[in-house]
Amino acid sequence: MFFSIIIPLYNRPQEIDELLHTLTQQAYKHFEVLVVEDGSQLDAREIVESYRDKLDIRYFFKENEGQGFTRNFAFKHAKGDYFVMFDSDCLIPIDYLENVKKYLEEHQLDAYGGPDAAHESFTPVQKAISYAMTSVFTTGGIRGNKKHIGQFHPRSFNMGISRQVWEKSGGFILTRLGEDIEFSIRIHSLGFKIGLIPDAVVFHKRRTNFRQFFKQLHFFGRARINIYKHFPTELKLVHFFPALFTLFLLFSLVFNLIQSPMAGWCNVLLALYILLIFFHSWTVNSSAKVAFLSILAVFVQLTAYGLGFMQDFWKRLILKQE
Repeated sequence: MFFSIIIPLYNRPQEIDELLHTLTQQAYKHFEVLVVEDGSQLDAREIVESYRDKLDIRYFFKENEGQGFTRNFAFKHAKGDYFVMFDSDCLIPIDYLENVKKYLEEHQLDAYGGPDAAHESFTPVQKAISYAMTSVFTTGGIRGNKKHIGQFHPRSFNMGISRQVWEKSGGFILTRLGEDIEFSIRIHSLGFKIGLIPDAVVFHKRRTNFRQFFKQLHFFGRARINIYKHFPTELKLVHFFPALFTLFLLFSLVFNLIQSPMAGWCNVLLALYILLIFFHSWTVNSSAKVAFLSILAVFVQLTAYGLGFMQDFWKRLILKQE
């Protein structure tokens, strides 16, 4: 089984260096790497070229189109039986491809996704953000989880498709705002089988500070409404949770300012949720510092997603604007 590893890149030369280093350590060696620079101002050509004696690697530079169409560009040049997509801010464990190959030989899958986790080298903020995005007590719990809600939709930071999926689907039809979810839903609709490979874990750095994290999650909230435009049945009750949480925080603030009797109940519920996040994160990460930061990460995650969701829900569904 030959894999084509596809990495879209935009102004992140340091990230690609770290990612490529982890790929040199893969136990399974039958793969190529395609790095596609999406019109970057800070290109990584020299860094990629430095790996030519360690990897079967090719570098492409194209005009900026967004990550979905950049992956399509790579699909057209890939030689593999399976196309594996990573984001540039991932680190890949040594047994990743070995685990994927073994699973695909035992289970017939046309496309797959895998979980993400925090590497021990990550900063406390990155570990807290990873917790927020993967915890069962936030909306992140449905990502890369065995007990996901409804159909499993792989995310493109850790996703693989067979050559047949690419040939039949034509790849991504969106380039931003939920392009991977739309692609996953369309793969399902074409009759292909998608599944989670539990041991196909990547270490996903995500954002390095809370400001960047807020911008990313606000974008994710907007993306969910974009997906709804294409697939109305894919808007589930769980997707409203961040918006409801954001409204709950707003009403709690108002109730406290006007000294409403409801303020007490709101404060108790909020305190219980904070304690739940703190002690669960402490258990997962074995760090009180990360646990404290996880509280902030969860609040950033839910409010950013909720605001983005409500913004485009109002604009696109209420005002009927594009």
